[in-house]
Parts: sequence; C-alpha cells; structure tokens
Amino acid sequence: MRRNSASVPPADMRLRPELRLDWCSHQAARFAVTKWHYSRSMPVPPLVKIGVWEGGKFIGAVLFSRGASPDLLRPYSLTQIEGCELTRVALTEHVAPVTRIVALAIGFLRRKCPGLRLIVSFADPRHGHHGGIYQAGNWIYTGETAPTVEYESAGGRRWHARQIGRSGVNTQFGARRVTPKLKDCIKHEYPGKFRYLMPLDPEIRERVEPLRKPYPRAKQATAGHPPDGGGAAPTRALQIRQEHDHEGPQAEADISQGDRGQPRQASA
Repeated sequence: MRRNSASVPPADMRLRPELRLDWCSHQAARFAVTKWHYSRSMPVPPLVKIGVWEGGKFIGAVLFSRGASPDLLRPYSLTQIEGCELTRVALTEHVAPVTRIVALAIGFLRRKCPGLRLIVSFADPRHGHHGGIYQAGNWIYTGETAPTVEYESAGGRRWHARQIGRSGVNTQFGARRVTPKLKDCIKHEYPGKFRYLMPLDPEIRERVEPLRKPYPRAKQATAGHPPDGGGAAPTRALQIRQEHDHEGPQAEADISQGDRGQPRQASA
C-alpha cells in the first residue's frame, strides 16, 4: 500500500530540533544578553523575559520592555500599557530562523498581555543591521529615528541620553535610579536607527499602514559602519557554546529551565 506522503514531514523538518519558549528568570535573560547580544547590557525594567530552548538546550532570550522613551507610543495615540518595544533578541548557535523565534515570542506575549496593540523595534545601522528579520516578518518600516546620543561610563557601559543626568540620579517610569553623572561619561553621537512596527489588531494596522515606507537595504546599514555580530535581532550565532562552561552551577540551573520548570508554553 502506498504511503500518503502528506502525512510524512519532510526530512529537514524531522531533523530539526524541537523549539520551545517559556518565561525565564532575570538571571537567565542576563546571561543571554551579556553573552550573545552586542550591547552586553540589560534594558531598563520593567521587562518581559521569554527564554528560548532548542532540542532541550537553552539558546537565548527575547526581551520586551517599555523602551527608553516614555513617548514611544505617543505618535500612534496609544498609552504606555497598549504597546511595548522588542528590545533584545539574544541567541547563541541555533537552527530555527530568528524570524520564527520572534513570531513565537510575540504570540507568547500576546496570550499573556491581550491588551497589547503595537510592538515597536529598531535596527541599528552602526552595528550593521537594517532589519532583515523584521522585513521577513512583514513588519511595517516607518523610517529612521533622529540621530541619537549615548554616554559611555567607566567600564564601557553605554547609556541612552535619557538614562543619565548631571546629578547622578534619574527618574524613568516613576522609579528613581542611581546612574553615572554626565561629567564622568564620554559622549558619543550616532545616526538614527531604522524603526519597525508590528500592529497587533486590525484597527491599529489600519492606523499605521499609511506610515509604511520601502524597506532599507543591507548596504544602507553597513555604509560607513563596519558590522558587528548580533543586534536587536541577530541572524546568526554570536558566541560559541563553550561559553556556557564558564558559568557557575546556579547559572546553569537557571538557564536550563524556566521560572516554572521545563519550557512548555509555546512550541513549534
């Protein structure tokens, strides 16, 4: 009897390791960001931290936040609780396409936060990113942001201009935080970033669709800016697997499972 080929997955699908997403701890997210993201720094809280496992192994994290600017959603007539920013996609070597991982993370987020209506993300041309994974995911490109200013503190950490001040104390989203002082930092000026939008309901899509512009090309990101590995959504491995071996047993425990145990919430 002839086997029905439609019931047999293609060979490449059978060989592809299982991909799972679940909540992860702050320590696990920080491990991923400091090891596999070019910024080497965590975004400003509050954060939504989604861990990614492939073949049962922790391969990174996808982080959503309110973003550095309290005005992130104002151009779209939305409040801070109606949208968020995709701020980090920190992954080590993996098989699944980054676009697929991001799409699953967004679905995971939407089930947890059904009131969300819009996600904003940025591709940084000075790190060689033009937003290829957003383009593959049919995000809406709306142009470049204004040039940005960052401050480099002792130790090399970069701070957005809104995150620090003259006094060494700054308020963001109602929380006062101790930060470096302006006089103790090195000022850096950079060109704007490429802005992408992902509407989460038909009304918002209709509202932002007129803002759509032609997608930028990769050469627009690399012109004058030698590419670094990784990005807000890296398209390849950023670090070798052996770096896991340098972490202590507690870190290994946290990155091997989610906050509630083995990852199980989203899979593909």
